[in-house]
Amino acid sequence: LGMLQNTGLCVVADKLNFIRYLSHFRCVHRGAAFARMRTTSVRKLLPESWGFLCPVHTPDGEPCGLMNHMTASCEIVATTTYTTSLPALLCSLGVTPVDGSPGQAFSDCYPVILDGAVVGWVEADLASAVVDSLRRFKVLGQKKVPPWTEIVLVPKTGKASLYPGLFLFTTPCRMMRPVQNLALGNQELIGTFEQLYINVGIMEGEIEPGVTTHQELFPHSMLSVVANFIPYSDHNQSPRNMYQCQMGKQTMGFPLHSFMDRSDNKLYRLQTPQSALVRPYMYDHYNLDNYPSGTNAIVAVISYTGYDMEDAMIVNKSSWERGFAHGSIYKTELVDLAEKVRGEDGVVFGTKPGDPKVNGKLDVDGLPHIGSVLHYGDPYYSYINLNTGQSYVTFYKSQEACVVDNIKLCSNDMGSGRFKRVCITVRVPRNPTIGDKFASRHGQKGILSRLWPAEDMPFTESGMTPDILFNPHGFPSRMTIGMLIESMAGKSAALHGLSHDATPFTFSEENSALEYFGELLRAGGYNYYGTERLYSGLSGQELEADIFIGVVYYQRLRHMVSDKFQVRTTGARDKVTNQPVGGRNIQGGIRFGEMERDALLAHGSSFLLQDRLFNCSDRSVAQVCVDCGSLLSPLLEKPPPSWSAMRHRETVCTLCGKSDSIDSVSVPYVFRYFVAELAAMNIKVKLDVK
Repeated sequence: LGMLQNTGLCVVADKLNFIRYLSHFRCVHRGAAFARMRTTSVRKLLPESWGFLCPVHTPDGEPCGLMNHMTASCEIVATTTYTTSLPALLCSLGVTPVDGSPGQAFSDCYPVILDGAVVGWVEADLASAVVDSLRRFKVLGQKKVPPWTEIVLVPKTGKASLYPGLFLFTTPCRMMRPVQNLALGNQELIGTFEQLYINVGIMEGEIEPGVTTHQELFPHSMLSVVANFIPYSDHNQSPRNMYQCQMGKQTMGFPLHSFMDRSDNKLYRLQTPQSALVRPYMYDHYNLDNYPSGTNAIVAVISYTGYDMEDAMIVNKSSWERGFAHGSIYKTELVDLAEKVRGEDGVVFGTKPGDPKVNGKLDVDGLPHIGSVLHYGDPYYSYINLNTGQSYVTFYKSQEACVVDNIKLCSNDMGSGRFKRVCITVRVPRNPTIGDKFASRHGQKGILSRLWPAEDMPFTESGMTPDILFNPHGFPSRMTIGMLIESMAGKSAALHGLSHDATPFTFSEENSALEYFGELLRAGGYNYYGTERLYSGLSGQELEADIFIGVVYYQRLRHMVSDKFQVRTTGARDKVTNQPVGGRNIQGGIRFGEMERDALLAHGSSFLLQDRLFNCSDRSVAQVCVDCGSLLSPLLEKPPPSWSAMRHRETVCTLCGKSDSIDSVSVPYVFRYFVAELAAMNIKVKLDVK
């Protein structure tokens, strides 16, 4: 009865990559009822969610602020315990039982509430001592006080506030997170209500003796699992970190290790992923090297050739030929003959010997050879009717060539079924092409605009050409300084053979990242600021400006131009309006809407406008009566039986009764349909033909 919705309670745990898989299990959604609200107050980030919900990891757009993610250290209490021993323990600490009368007036006492039930009263001057004792028992695990107990003393302030009292919670389904208890030197789990009434410091310098009782385990404990993978995220503008949280979940990587045993609909795989040179502490904590998702690329920040405007990027063609960001898609199709041919029991997979349609491309069991390449129109699988001996071949329909990766034979649970169900997994190679999307780990996304030959790329003193040319205009307005630091850190990591720690909040004003990595670069014989002299690949002349060049971890995203492009010459039309249908998978057209029409009107290109909206859409030739202006009344005359079928029949207006007033006009078919619909509502449309 308390459920506000009965749909959307279940979501597929996508194995698109490991980061996405992890984040599915940390997600908190407010629900559909809040998504329909017109106010923005439900989407606000509240200060009391610090440490429990990540401030960064929320999608932009419609679900912003409604879909949150728990922080990496936040956990949810799942265990239940008996609390029968707690009331006796409270009484031994000085709590008056609920049926007794306290030593002072009720106005000077706090009610003690355990899991929503009043268990007694405690005097105001005793309350803090009771809380300290309970907290000590909780942290040290004594007197059967469970470690996930939440102990909240809401004090009397004399102002309007929460209802004062001593509240204890031990029930499951509460968020808790670990902090360091400074008095006892142990970790303690604190809850959401409890956090409001204790003083938690973050850095060492913030701790005030006698005031600060707890300290955060890490400065980055406020971030979620995915936000923790952003290097130097404290140096970036906040929306960029949000974008990276979105894009990290769309990366082509290494989603799992059991490719041969999986039958997911779609799996993306990077052929040669690399371990990041610059990585935050949590990267190793989650063993992400087992599921890498990108490549360490040499990136030069330079505006070169003009093919890198507006977030496009140029990739070195030789890097691409050596396998930079090569990948493939695994697609699985389940073929069930029991569903395909209903009611026929004798249909199984197989081929007829010497069938010309099979052409030797299928095995005797009617399935393709593993490792064979399938092109459009090749035989995909074949089945045979044992009763009639008739065989049927199904052909491969996709335009993209693919490799048969593996085939699993399925049956019933007993293994006694007939050869009717197979699972065919094919591998579609997808190497980067122009229009594929890439991104660094700082929300800097761009598409590949050209594969530039290595001989025309700018090169350094040592003759090295960069893998990626990044446009410098991507930095000033976006302020992703973390990417500049990562570039320097990656360069020094490659020089000295280190793997640098990129955990946020490790560098500060006093201990700056530039000095640290600048000294490392200088020790490696490079410029302190990470710049180098480059030579033009076209003329060989030295470029006037120093070019910032370093190593950045680049991710390949799953948005590929092969899945997006749409093309149509002629094809399916709508049954009612006779206009081309929409949709990419049915070879539909692209809608030329009102705004596009306005653009062509503003350009004055009226013939092009007529071509788009009329000739290429639903032009039709209609008969119209010039006298009465009707589109519906001109009809072909009815032939008497004596006429031959070849004889010319006139078009006669049924209202005027004559055929010499009929004229042919070109109108959109939709207009004829519209006139007929209006006629059904007793509205007459009269055309004035000139």
